[in-house]
Amino acid sequence: MNNYVKSVLNDLKEKYPWQEEFLQAATEVLESLGVVFEKDSKYEEHKILERIVEPERIIKFRVPWQDDEGNYHVNVGYRVQFNSAIGPYKGGLRFHPTVNESILKFLGFEQIFKNSLTGIPMGGGKGGSNFDPRGKSDDEIMRFCQSFMTELFRHVGAYTDVPAGDIGVGGREIGYLFGQYKRLANEWTGVLTGKDHKWGGSLIRPEATGFGATFFAKEMLKANKDSLEGKNVALSGFGNVAWGAAQKVTELGGKVITLSGPDGYIYDPEGIGTEEKWEYMLEMRASGRDKVKDYADKFGVEFFEGERPWKRKEIDIAIPAATQNELFEDDAKALVKNNAIALAEAANMPCTLEAMEILRDGDILYAPGKAVNAGGVATSGLEMAQNSQFIFWTEEKVEEELHKIMVNIHNSCLEASKEYGLGSDYVAGANIAGFKKVADSMIDQGLV
Repeated sequence: MNNYVKSVLNDLKEKYPWQEEFLQAATEVLESLGVVFEKDSKYEEHKILERIVEPERIIKFRVPWQDDEGNYHVNVGYRVQFNSAIGPYKGGLRFHPTVNESILKFLGFEQIFKNSLTGIPMGGGKGGSNFDPRGKSDDEIMRFCQSFMTELFRHVGAYTDVPAGDIGVGGREIGYLFGQYKRLANEWTGVLTGKDHKWGGSLIRPEATGFGATFFAKEMLKANKDSLEGKNVALSGFGNVAWGAAQKVTELGGKVITLSGPDGYIYDPEGIGTEEKWEYMLEMRASGRDKVKDYADKFGVEFFEGERPWKRKEIDIAIPAATQNELFEDDAKALVKNNAIALAEAANMPCTLEAMEILRDGDILYAPGKAVNAGGVATSGLEMAQNSQFIFWTEEKVEEELHKIMVNIHNSCLEASKEYGLGSDYVAGANIAGFKKVADSMIDQGLV
């Protein structure tokens, strides 16, 4: 490991030993950048790593709210404004009991490089709360969102920080948050993305991450003289990302054979490739039950309680689309052993560091989340563009622009990897391409 990278990582581990997720993300990115520092000393001279691993600010606040029985509750809210060198902070809000500063720092750090890869002027940020929307009424969620935005609104804006949705924050929550912002700021502005298309949102935004991941996988296979046609694709999760990917994989000739949830996974040998099955995925998500077994009961397919899908021998392409650290060392070994062709991360950091090492060393095409799942934030950027111009694009126009962006991201990763003599290393290529644009911008703007 490069000595400069090693010293920065050691300092981070001493300062934040409890922030495991953030340290994992920082390690994955920084280890890829050693070749950049060996070739160009300016980044070390300007102490870019020490600056880029620290957020510009972290906002933490209490969120008091009242349930339907009149009882009072208090949750913790956060916004990590990580880096604004190339544009306003951009990144989702996550409402989930596991939310803490480490997870939001990891997500915000990844967002810096992901947003850089899109080519759209957006910085990196992330936020959320340890609030659990499951089992809450619409009125309770509305009251929570209004309380959350009452504190957050002073820190965000169309040219300052533009949050979006994430786990636990869908169209309903975005609506409540936007309404409260508009009430407090007394202005209509594109301060949030993921809005309903009736009031400023972009078409295909819910599907965008899954569509984009599929476009990236298509390009990755194409670069290796292969295609999605006739391939078995394993998906995890059953939310927006998996929903979008299931549709686009089917359209491009592949067959999605698995979905997963906290309770286990389902195997559908006929493929999750019909309108009825996609509509039921939406029903499952809206139910709040968080159980993928419902799909097995509905369509009469096998359910594997407490298991993950990655060891199935039928898998040609794996697209983890659920959450961080869902694919472990033994899963990666099984994919390599079973001759899977490719793994494209549609979730944020779904592979552990140990799994990543096995995949990168194995005979399998492997691409990281910051490149593969950038379609969601890219379409958010397209929503911002539409809002700023007060125009509304057709579904065909949005998808065309998204496809162009994902092709460019794929090509940028490959070009950066090859420039530094690393072959077709998508992990290193994504990190290098994303980093250099941000780092050069930081140097241009001085010591700030």
